[in-house]
Amino acid sequence: MAVSDNTRGLILAILSSLFIGASFILKNKGLKRAASAGTRAGVGGYTYLLEPLWWAGMMTMIVGEVANFVAYVYAPAVLVTPLGALSIIVSAFLAHFMLKERLRHMGVLGCVSCIVGSVVIVIHAPQEHIPNSIQGIWTLATQPAFLIYVAAALSIVLALILRFEPRYGQTNILVYLGICSLMGSLTVVSIKAIGIAIKLTLEGISQIEYPQTWFFLTVAAVCVVTQLNYLNKALDTFNAAIVSPIYYVMFTTLTIVASAIMFKDWSGQDASSIASETCGFITVLSGTIILHATREQEPVNALGTKRI
Repeated sequence: MAVSDNTRGLILAILSSLFIGASFILKNKGLKRAASAGTRAGVGGYTYLLEPLWWAGMMTMIVGEVANFVAYVYAPAVLVTPLGALSIIVSAFLAHFMLKERLRHMGVLGCVSCIVGSVVIVIHAPQEHIPNSIQGIWTLATQPAFLIYVAAALSIVLALILRFEPRYGQTNILVYLGICSLMGSLTVVSIKAIGIAIKLTLEGISQIEYPQTWFFLTVAAVCVVTQLNYLNKALDTFNAAIVSPIYYVMFTTLTIVASAIMFKDWSGQDASSIASETCGFITVLSGTIILHATREQEPVNALGTKRI
């Protein structure tokens, strides 16, 4: 029996979430070890590059991102991106066992909400209409609405890097994760374009000679490097239990917006399907907020101090 493109994308997205969820914890543990032996990444240090555990997390993340990359080729972002909630569940349970971070009953409820919301999104996800050339993708990328989004995203990123990071980077998690999420939304649409170009090339319709293919590749590389740099700073500065869900919520929301503008993911769907996907997405976001809130809180002992 033939497997649909959405099913392929679904399987790859789930595998991606498992690997990426594990990578958050491995990298966080590696960053903690590196910080005890040198300058922390959060203040510009690169000692973590000598830490094997950090590299294990990096390799795990690469495997997850490759699976995610291929998933975007087969399925729309509105299906693939929300399934990243599974990575939060994986990181939550691994943090409980490896980093001794508490996962309370409400945290379990948050995990269940993420799963339920993801299932709703999967059931109502649209079938994607893939352009038949890189030039067709370029036409979508240069439409006025998407160019406005790109200009707004880059302006905010520059403001965060130049003005807000020096003042608030070490105290406000939204600075680092805002940069990661905005650049991440551009990464996804670029990677999707590259993936489609590769798929068409393998099918015998070469896209390599077109300059647009190399433009999307360059944009993706710059965005990925920027994401990794600021994600490392966020993980080193703040608790992994806080970084993971907030990053997921911001990244997912911005990616769906960017993809909907560029690829018109909801085009052709009826109102009930769109409403169901929206409700599923809100359920996932609610689950991540619950998980974040319950894991951030720490019990207070009789003396009024937090237990470590």
